[in-house]
Amino acid sequence: MHPILAGLGRLGAYLAAWALLGFLLAALLVLAAPFGWVEATVFAVPLAVLFGFMGLASFWVCQAAPLTGGLLRVLGMQLLAGLVSGLMWLAAGRGFAVGLDRAGVFPGLVAKQSTAAPLLLGLGVALYLLAASLHYVIVAFEVSRALERRALEFEIASREAELRALRAQIHPHFLFNSLNSINALIGAKPEEARQLCVRLADFLRRSLTVGSRERILLAEELDLAEQLLSIEKVRFGARLSHVVVADDAARACTVPPLVLQPLVENAVTHGIAQMLEGGEIRIEAERRGDALRIAVQNPRDPDSPGRKGAGIGLANVRRRLATLHGDAAEVRVVPAAEVFRVELRLPAGR
Repeated sequence: MHPILAGLGRLGAYLAAWALLGFLLAALLVLAAPFGWVEATVFAVPLAVLFGFMGLASFWVCQAAPLTGGLLRVLGMQLLAGLVSGLMWLAAGRGFAVGLDRAGVFPGLVAKQSTAAPLLLGLGVALYLLAASLHYVIVAFEVSRALERRALEFEIASREAELRALRAQIHPHFLFNSLNSINALIGAKPEEARQLCVRLADFLRRSLTVGSRERILLAEELDLAEQLLSIEKVRFGARLSHVVVADDAARACTVPPLVLQPLVENAVTHGIAQMLEGGEIRIEAERRGDALRIAVQNPRDPDSPGRKGAGIGLANVRRRLATLHGDAAEVRVVPAAEVFRVELRLPAGR
């Protein structure tokens, strides 16, 4: 569809510009031909608006003769189209003048129009080339917008693919740790291994359900984190305890599904599992204005070597939040001698 005809506002502005050109044409007829101001205005303004409609056809000529197709070809096609448009416009002006003359509105207008015919033909060609130039700009703008839309669609598709890949990493990583735990329990504690299998199956069923959604309530995410910790307690027993501190406003916010799972896994694997006496994992969440702040904290052995880098789980969380929220989200690691703490900040969506 013609971009100018896509909206009444665009068409109105376009025709208003041609009406203004009509007043300039009337002034030119008064100066260069034997026209009075009134008859020149009545004759020229409608004729200019008519040419505005005729000039719309230059859009398709511009598409048929793009600027990349060679200068001589473009000039040839546009000059030919301009000449045809000028002759058609001249014929329309002749008919309009005959009508006004025969109606007795402006006697002698046909003779005056004949005198001004060469001027009108030249103006018709020039006005067509003006319309063609405008349409080349419109075509370039439409192409630019189409490229921007395509780039945006590609960016969205790329981001969604990355998010799917990142979410796909969560379960294999968790299963690897869980299967190792089951393997360690089968020989010494078969009943606990059986309980772990049952709880693991229930957790996977639930996490697969929420994992297919774009966002879930933080309340659901915290329930999943606690369910994961209940699985780990089969292995660690009294060595592992946890506490969740989250206000109602925070629980009502939405977050990417399973965003806490890698952090809780790391807290168990790199914190509790490395300490003979175990310890407590603490999960905190609060809403501060438009930001949701979440923290996962675990004790650490001060004599153990420091955790280098972000690790797979933490890197996964960082990339997911950056892909979803850009600079509006932040992942901060706060290591201390006896505590390891990860803090998340993300928009408090609902």
